[in-house]
Amino acid sequence: MAKTKTLTFFFILFTIFSISNLTTTATKNHGFARVLSHHKPGLKREKLSHLHFYFHDIVTGKNATAVRVAEAPVTKTSPTAFGAVNVIDDPLTVKPELSSKRVGSAQGLYAAASQSEVGLLMNLNFVFTTGKYNGSTLSVVGRNSVFSNIREFPIVGGSGLFRFARGYAQAHTYSLEPTGDAVVEYNVYVLHY
Repeated sequence: MAKTKTLTFFFILFTIFSISNLTTTATKNHGFARVLSHHKPGLKREKLSHLHFYFHDIVTGKNATAVRVAEAPVTKTSPTAFGAVNVIDDPLTVKPELSSKRVGSAQGLYAAASQSEVGLLMNLNFVFTTGKYNGSTLSVVGRNSVFSNIREFPIVGGSGLFRFARGYAQAHTYSLEPTGDAVVEYNVYVLHY
């Protein structure tokens, strides 16, 4: 009985010491990181913004905005272009016409990542060049099932006015030419400060 009480006492002391040590370690400044209040970096109230624009993916001609930079040995015989990787600098405009007001670019890459359907891995930044969002970016990473009517991608971050951004983008193909050139309508819903 005395042995059990002694073991219980030491177990309780060990637990208290461990919790105390974890708490001290969690709040300790390690020289390269520290916990801040979200008010510290000047963040104001979080808001929800809706952005609407058109994405022009031009894969043909001398002014192509999407260029294939890599492909696998099976890409040419794959019905889904599996293994193809394109780098893009696609214009973003207010209306579906390429001649309409430009608001930025979609810069990054997409890769054909499905063997069973035309499905792309999208990794890109929406880089805004006009209005109050000039110089701000939104980062998108996600799967694009190209022939679905509406596709949804997560917004995983941003810069400028979109620091700490999170949200989602919905894409809808507005037009697709036999050459592969496409205009895609985007509705972006983003929480940011």
